[in-house]
Amino acid sequence: MTKGKNSDSCERPEKQARLEPGPLLNSRGELSQAGYATSLVKAYDRNRIKAGAMRIKEWDYYLIYNERYGAALTLDDNSYMGLASISLLDFEKQTEYTSSPMTAFPMGRTGFPASSAKGDVSLERKNIRMSFRHEGEKRILEGEMDKFHKGLPIRLRFELSEEPEDSMVIATPFPEKRTAFYYNQKIIGMKARGQAEFGGQIYEFRPEDSFGLLDWGRGVWTYHNTWYWSAAMGRAGDGEFGFNLGYGFGDTSAATENMLFYNGRAHKLGTVTFQIPGEEEGKPEFMKPWNVFSSDGRLKLTFTPVLNRSACTSAVLILSDQHQIFGHFDGIAVLDDGTEIQVSHLMGFAEKVRNKW
Repeated sequence: MTKGKNSDSCERPEKQARLEPGPLLNSRGELSQAGYATSLVKAYDRNRIKAGAMRIKEWDYYLIYNERYGAALTLDDNSYMGLASISLLDFEKQTEYTSSPMTAFPMGRTGFPASSAKGDVSLERKNIRMSFRHEGEKRILEGEMDKFHKGLPIRLRFELSEEPEDSMVIATPFPEKRTAFYYNQKIIGMKARGQAEFGGQIYEFRPEDSFGLLDWGRGVWTYHNTWYWSAAMGRAGDGEFGFNLGYGFGDTSAATENMLFYNGRAHKLGTVTFQIPGEEEGKPEFMKPWNVFSSDGRLKLTFTPVLNRSACTSAVLILSDQHQIFGHFDGIAVLDDGTEIQVSHLMGFAEKVRNKW
């Protein structure tokens, strides 16, 4: 870690709008302000939405991982369909299993809370039970699926604690529809404790080397969009380090979602680019090394893939083509004060997702 090494050679990020406290939506159901923050300063109220009820989408996605294993749990209410998803990842064996049972027309009845800071959500059906709840300063995640993979059940329970002071929060409009928006929080770098039981094996996660993130999303989406998203969390320099990077949909001229996190504090970046081998020719090779860099020169990373969690669902008018690639990041990141962080073999992921939904 070098203090101030790149403070003169790197461009500072373009001016980005900070969100001010108040309602997220105005009386017309439009975003009252576009921009970013480090906490949920805007109040989300589903009753203020003026778009069609079938376009509302709400979800909580948790990812827990260490160098050996990972697990992802999702509860999702897309109005016309909902899902409860569990993924189990083994980076050493390079295997992944995912099951995502769907429900028809939940239309908001899943009951997602209006804030990530309080309120619980759960789903219980014949073959699946999942819940995300708060217990004091901890988040408790539980999931059971009777027929997860090859008829075998899975059971997971995790405790997430030591939530960092700062998170990534962004309010993004869609230029083609004034009542469409995405309000998103990414909490990066919580400590994780727990286990997954599957196929006679116990996958252990301990807070000394296991981390958790939350992707909290509320919004009204347009039909066809593509996003790129990457996150990582671990140790670098002399402390806890992570990042959130993303782009591809909506109008991000007011602000991007790109942030570094060091010892719980956020450092804002400009725009980023993921260079995926072969993508420009229309033949992406996701398992070859990527380049990831920011426009302000403060992030220059090489991403070396280990595992591709891919899925493609196509059903008449619905399409979801997902490639979530897990691997290691190497390179440099520069904090707001010019401190250069050497990033070495940092576990994380980068993804490209195309949806018609």
